[in-house]
Amino acid sequence: MYSNILIPIAFDAEKDVSGAIEIAKRIAAEGASITFLHVMEQVPIYVTEYIPDNILSETRETARAKLNELVGDIENARVVVIDGPTGRSITNWADETGVDCIVIASHTPVMSDILLGSTAAWVVRHAHCAVHVIR
Repeated sequence: MYSNILIPIAFDAEKDVSGAIEIAKRIAAEGASITFLHVMEQVPIYVTEYIPDNILSETRETARAKLNELVGDIENARVVVIDGPTGRSITNWADETGVDCIVIASHTPVMSDILLGSTAAWVVRHAHCAVHVIR
């Protein structure tokens, strides 16, 4: 059983996070904290001048609202939205906060994932804790 579980959430159409949430609830020790984390990829500076100021903050709040919907009535759950490169940000955040298990949803890999790597593959290779991948 794990006491500090992280569920990275990407709002992709092909990813169903319900399985990750269910697994996290099953492997959680009594009183465990479960964090729902969304990473917002950084927008290049040369692009930001063309984006209205409120768009990024609205996107962040929309992500936070969607995460809160996923949390539902899960005890000791929290929502976190951070910025950065997705895979690296997930593993860094896990290291910094003492996560002992990451439960991450993955899609069926395609050729580009083999050549470039997916977020789940990055997390599996670089995390310093247990990783449970749901497909």
